[in-house]
Amino acid sequence: NLWSERTSGQPPLLVTCADESYQDAFVADTVLKHREQGVPLQRQAVLFRAGYHSDSLEIELARRNIPFRKYGGLRFIEAAHVKDLLGFLRVIENPRDEISWFRILQLLPGIGPAIAREAMDHVWQHGFDQGSLGSFQGPASVQAEVRKLGSLFEGLKRQVPLAAMVEQVRNFYQPLLKHLYENAPAREKDLESLEKIAARYTSLSSFLIDLSLDPPTSTSDLAGAADKDKEWLVLSTIHSAKGCEWDVVFLIHASDGCLPSDMSTDSPEEIEEELRLMYVAMTRARDHLYVTWPLRYYHGWSRFTDRHIFAQRSRFLSPLVCTKFEQTVVGPVDEEMLGSGRLTLERRLKARWF
Repeated sequence: NLWSERTSGQPPLLVTCADESYQDAFVADTVLKHREQGVPLQRQAVLFRAGYHSDSLEIELARRNIPFRKYGGLRFIEAAHVKDLLGFLRVIENPRDEISWFRILQLLPGIGPAIAREAMDHVWQHGFDQGSLGSFQGPASVQAEVRKLGSLFEGLKRQVPLAAMVEQVRNFYQPLLKHLYENAPAREKDLESLEKIAARYTSLSSFLIDLSLDPPTSTSDLAGAADKDKEWLVLSTIHSAKGCEWDVVFLIHASDGCLPSDMSTDSPEEIEEELRLMYVAMTRARDHLYVTWPLRYYHGWSRFTDRHIFAQRSRFLSPLVCTKFEQTVVGPVDEEMLGSGRLTLERRLKARWF
């Protein structure tokens, strides 16, 4: 016999977002709204199926100066492969950035600190021209790789959209990634996310500024007793959230392929486990539950199209389950795409011709 002494509050809210950027903005706005209503950040949590699902949200939170801690995976900006790719971009923005030069040069096979220093001196002697790296006369074993890097920088001198620049750097870095790190496919997803985030920006400098997440400003910031007055929003994978509760919970990316994960739908047993995960996520909320899913997922920059797919609401959010939610839409969404979350292409084509 289930019972409760509490009276009914706000029903769970199912939020259809036009795309990931609208989802990020909705979460950030609602977090701040609850904080203004007296709910501290530490009593609010954002849950997701996989660690990389919070990539773009982390950038939005940093841009708005909303502190957060992530459980179940590294913070996006702290991952080594993300730092590697940003190193290339920082050299493009500031060719005098010695730290970034040292990082990216030593990613190349056969290059250590000594050869990296010689290559940097060569660039310094040529007026900090990144493309001059192609004429560096180093050991024969590294010459080909250094020239490729010089060609990359020479090509990026031309004015190209920021997302296209990130795409070119990512294509150069991808073979190195597979050589340097384990679990390359998961890391590649982070880099794809970085490219999609870059598509929102018009300048490289503003992009790099937003990705700088409050480094320590003095030696006293590096160690010491915890500040009990400082608060932060909790970001967590569902697995890491088991046994925890918060007053306000956001479950993001509640779309098929994310939840359930497209890597865990090969058998009824796997799907059942994914359903249990969704149950765990939604029952972490004491007072307010928001379940969000983006209608569009973008797949990077393209010169001629905005390359995206239309997502489908999680199969676990059946019509019967949805009757228990209030529903709302964030951003420009075609009403015909709602309901099942599919775009009825045949009907839309007929409407144009008949």
